[in-house]
Amino acid sequence: MNDQHTSQSKPALMVPLPQLPKAFWAFHDQYYRAYRRYAHVHLGDPHAAGELVHQVLMHLAMNWAHLMEEANPAASAWALLKESVAGELRIQGRKPAVPETAMLQLVVRAVLESSRQEFEVIESALGLYPAIARLPERQFDVMVLRYVLGSSTDTVARIMGVTEATVRSHCHFARRKIARELGIAFATDCDDEE
Repeated sequence: MNDQHTSQSKPALMVPLPQLPKAFWAFHDQYYRAYRRYAHVHLGDPHAAGELVHQVLMHLAMNWAHLMEEANPAASAWALLKESVAGELRIQGRKPAVPETAMLQLVVRAVLESSRQEFEVIESALGLYPAIARLPERQFDVMVLRYVLGSSTDTVARIMGVTEATVRSHCHFARRKIARELGIAFATDCDDEE
């Protein structure tokens, strides 16, 4: 063995990670599961979703001080997650897996619960998938978080960094748009709460 070989076999210096504030860990505990489930719905792969969410949370951890300076940190973190999911889908050259997942059936059921013509619409459920996919981005997110992932209105509001009234409004208009596209009656007396 020569000195050159010996120096190459020495382990690299370990750089300690900075101590993360308790607020980050509280954020992590509050949002990790929802972020991972949201990413899984779009990517269609639980492992890829976990990796992506880990990367997002590590980015947030390393930039925690900057995030805390934002006017709405939860909304900024949500935007980063959505950008990361969209970027991963672009890299893979594909669209979100939501229409292909069985979980979307929960949205179908939830949308149909307020309709008298439930069974008629079930027969044409294929029309529902494109209708949901055509929703504006925030309405789509609310429908996924609310009905696919089963999150309460207040949880959706916290995740997206918006008010509960905004979540209820997005839900109302999404359901109304879907009903209009499918040609079914929209139950205006339906409470968008659980």
